[in-house]
Amino acid sequence: MATVANNIPYRKGGEIVVVDEQFPSNIYIWQKMAARHGLTIRTIPAPKVIPQKGKVWNAQVLEAISDKTILVALPNVHWADGTFFDLAAIREKTQRHDAFLVIDGTQSIGALPFSVSQIKPDAVIAAGYKWLLGPYSLGLAYFGERFEGGDPIEENWINRLGSENFAGLVNYQPQYQEKAARFSVGELSNFIHVPMLSKALEQILDWGVENIQDYCRRIAAPYIDRFRELGCELADDDERCHHLFSIRLPRQIEGLKEKLDAEKIYISIRGDFIRVAPHVFNTENDFDRFYHCLKKAMEK
Repeated sequence: MATVANNIPYRKGGEIVVVDEQFPSNIYIWQKMAARHGLTIRTIPAPKVIPQKGKVWNAQVLEAISDKTILVALPNVHWADGTFFDLAAIREKTQRHDAFLVIDGTQSIGALPFSVSQIKPDAVIAAGYKWLLGPYSLGLAYFGERFEGGDPIEENWINRLGSENFAGLVNYQPQYQEKAARFSVGELSNFIHVPMLSKALEQILDWGVENIQDYCRRIAAPYIDRFRELGCELADDDERCHHLFSIRLPRQIEGLKEKLDAEKIYISIRGDFIRVAPHVFNTENDFDRFYHCLKKAMEK
């Protein structure tokens, strides 16, 4: 995100549009830039409703984009509850107002189909350790045409033009590598982590991202209505993804996480929300165990 922030043509009085409770890595840099350039962070709060939450939230994001907007920074799906953001519609409106669209793909790319050619974002950044199944310390990024002449935040030998010619390294080169290669981190050719991430990406492509998303949908499907019968609230299928979604409990349950941990059911609890994140290593039986453990805890 820092590379993006370093190359945005800011104007005083402009706005950066974000959504409520976004992951911190896609917030801190914009706060810094706003303070430095006299900008306003416009945060779109999460609607209190569960049914139609995605529809309402997307409408509010679209309404917030105006001639004041310099940049819209948001994820494809919200990291806390899996709410979809309509990137195609948001991209269309940012283009009308000449605003940048920067996407945090960490919570979705690798498990949810995503098309750069369809969305046409200005930048997409994704950590390698999450749904790309790679190791910590590596990330991947796409930069559109508006960044082709940008300044990287890191000066290193490998992001300079002709750096592959070791014999000429001390013929210091003022030009950077072409296009997005100019933004590459130093020690790009990490001989341990790069092969690990490469194999992970090959495995994801072999499985098929659409198949991963569909598998997560199928193993959860028999239990969605059963969770609702317990009094829980879940977003409709077309407003959330299937590899990451939240279940809102009718009330907080004391010691719930400890009860689930004891059954080796590992989820995240945030207040009266449970975040569920299945993958191909999960089965329908895992959901069955989760459902019965939750039901038992709620009956006490």
